[in-house]
Amino acid sequence: MSSLQGYVDRRVLLILQDGRSIVGTLAGYDQKSNVVLADCKERVYSTDEPVEEVPLGLYLVKGDMVVLIGEIDDALDSAVDLATIRAEPIPPIRY
Repeated sequence: MSSLQGYVDRRVLLILQDGRSIVGTLAGYDQKSNVVLADCKERVYSTDEPVEEVPLGLYLVKGDMVVLIGEIDDALDSAVDLATIRAEPIPPIRY
């Protein structure tokens, strides 16, 4: 997981196995791929309602729950009006 070093102190998006999307600042990680996010929010998607951002604060995510970690371009992210977006929630991953 040394490839995560470049993301420390940057805003990232995590997609979790249960379908949740979490945005926050990567504060740290360990050899088991557990990650710590600071000032994070869960983005809840719905086809009927706009995207809701639920504040989570400091958040620890177990490494085996993480499907994807990607860096967020702050300029592009702030330009998106989440109130206009409707989308299907990501379904949970089943093994």
